[in-house]
Amino acid sequence: SFDSSAVSVKSSDGHLCVLVNVEVKSGCESEFIDATLMNCRNSMTESGIIRFDLLQNEKNPSNFILVEVYSTEDAPVKHKETEHYNTWRNTVESMMNRPRTAIKLRTEFPIPLLWKYSSDQLE
Repeated sequence: SFDSSAVSVKSSDGHLCVLVNVEVKSGCESEFIDATLMNCRNSMTESGIIRFDLLQNEKNPSNFILVEVYSTEDAPVKHKETEHYNTWRNTVESMMNRPRTAIKLRTEFPIPLLWKYSSDQLE
């Protein structure tokens, strides 16, 4: 077990987290998921990417959130230069019901040192 209270860092040391909000046209959900899972899996092999999650809204199944957590400031730019990202972008473009939106956040917890631990280890 790791005592997370023994570690102190300032908030600015957190990771960059980008939440991308996507709404696809009704009927495109399965195709969007397939294309996005391929992007997620390939993205997780990139250095500089810690998480790349795909979430689907329970009340509006055409609405998705991508949770992208980066360990370096230049990782988002490098990610957008990859073949798998560009394939994804071109594949899903016609499925969009509206333009994607994104919000950039800074992680507060866990601190970067603790991202490799599961919550049951942080007691």
